[in-house]
Amino acid sequence: MEPLRDLDPARIGAHALLARLGAGGMGQVYLGRSPGGRLVAVKVIRDEITGHPEALARFRREAETVRAVRSAYTANLIDASLAAPPFWLATEYVAGPTLGHAVAERGGLPADTCRRLFAALAEGLASVHAYGVTHRDLKPQNVILGAQGPQLIDFGIARGVGETALTQDGQAPGTPGYTAPEVLLGAEAGAAADVFALGATLAYAATGRPPFGTGAAPSVSYRAVHEPIDLAGVEPGLAALIEACVAKDPAARPALPEVIGRCGVRDALIDDPVYVGLGALGEAVPVHEMRTQGPGLPYGYTPTQHTAQIPPRRGRTGVWVAAVAVAAALSLAAWKLAPFDGNGEGSRGKDGAAGATGTPGQAPGAGGAAPSVSQSAGKPPAEYIEGNRISHYFWLPSTDPERAAHGTGACNLGPEQKPPGADMQAGAEVSGKSVNISMRIKYAENSETKPDPYYVSVAVRSPHDLDPSTGKPFPMDNRAVGFTSKPVDIYGKWKTGEFLTLKYPDDFAEHVNGKTYPGVPLANDPGDWTVVFYHVEDDPTKYASILCTGFRVG
Repeated sequence: MEPLRDLDPARIGAHALLARLGAGGMGQVYLGRSPGGRLVAVKVIRDEITGHPEALARFRREAETVRAVRSAYTANLIDASLAAPPFWLATEYVAGPTLGHAVAERGGLPADTCRRLFAALAEGLASVHAYGVTHRDLKPQNVILGAQGPQLIDFGIARGVGETALTQDGQAPGTPGYTAPEVLLGAEAGAAADVFALGATLAYAATGRPPFGTGAAPSVSYRAVHEPIDLAGVEPGLAALIEACVAKDPAARPALPEVIGRCGVRDALIDDPVYVGLGALGEAVPVHEMRTQGPGLPYGYTPTQHTAQIPPRRGRTGVWVAAVAVAAALSLAAWKLAPFDGNGEGSRGKDGAAGATGTPGQAPGAGGAAPSVSQSAGKPPAEYIEGNRISHYFWLPSTDPERAAHGTGACNLGPEQKPPGADMQAGAEVSGKSVNISMRIKYAENSETKPDPYYVSVAVRSPHDLDPSTGKPFPMDNRAVGFTSKPVDIYGKWKTGEFLTLKYPDDFAEHVNGKTYPGVPLANDPGDWTVVFYHVEDDPTKYASILCTGFRVG
């Protein structure tokens, strides 16, 4: 994504232009904003080719194809102008990197991730074919890795059954290395040709290498017709399915339902941490002069606490903010989760730190479909909590400058459980390179006997997802549970009424998929950090939020 240039128009039709998304042979693609505020991708045909009837026919065909195909795997048409220059069409903006970019950056993907991607793309092609349309140019650059699954783009040379080709004489449609042998030899590009392109695309995804090598287009096309595909190092079962899809004889290729069945997928692609982590490669939507809504909740606004339950996801998952656009091997990102304190903004904690107070009668289930947590009398707590879910909590400072300057803020969601006792108090105070986190149950000291143990683990989460190998942030929001403390009995100092204290990063680590990562320095990720307090059972996967607060770094 690039800033607009001086020669770029400010608007196309009713859509304000915000940035450049990319360019192709037909024209320029912009990021735009509709009159209602929706982000759109606006494709504008180049002035120098508006006089070519064939180019205009191809552009109109693309618009009609996108209009006709209504699929979860394609971006829907929003608007178009096809009668007079400038010719343009606007589609849904899909955030995410292309498969080509993701593999170029990260290398070949694991076999299981490839199978899930294979099945999703096969399903997407099947949905397009159901409209009587063949894509004819499926390749890694035309697959967007979106947050809800892959999206097929660029229907510029797609066509329906019985339609005539619009390519130049002697030139086969498609891209060398992904175009089927029969098409290169002059036959029509039918559904089986898309299956070939699908197999070649997955070969690239699995190996990180062009499926039929590099070089001049005629050389690559010759190999596609006469030589085997490059699958060196690919897991045998996956390699066999790819080989079936790229069979030289189109009649020998499997139908798309068979491809889906042979993938043997049991889990959703968007639950695959490798796939999700690739979202970090997307480009952030730039700040622009038309962006009037800054971060933070409006002053005086109190979010409601009734939220839908969201199924838990294995590993850390990631939010996708990027161009056309939208770990894993490196980062298992995660999604925001955060209860808000009782009065809409954190009350003052001990020593003036930004704090929060537990509130009675909170709505259940702030997110992540947390397992129910009950008191397990006599059982010791788990040694840690597993980062096995998406977190939807986040803390933001008050939009009142004076309150924000004193660390006052609010979380966006209510806790999943009512805190124990009459009043839970908690605070987070930045002190140099660390944060002092305190908590207690107010008035517990008035009890004649020690209350039953109630174990709490505190989670501290940075604003952005972090590369666990370096501790540096990716350009994406953090939706992980975060770095957590060992569970402690909140009544540990009940007799004196003192606060229990923890220090970040010293007392914190992240536990994901059997691995442990130490807390990262605060300076690694300036911004608004979220702190969530969890009630913990005797199982590291059984915990529920009871309170949320946060603090600002930098």
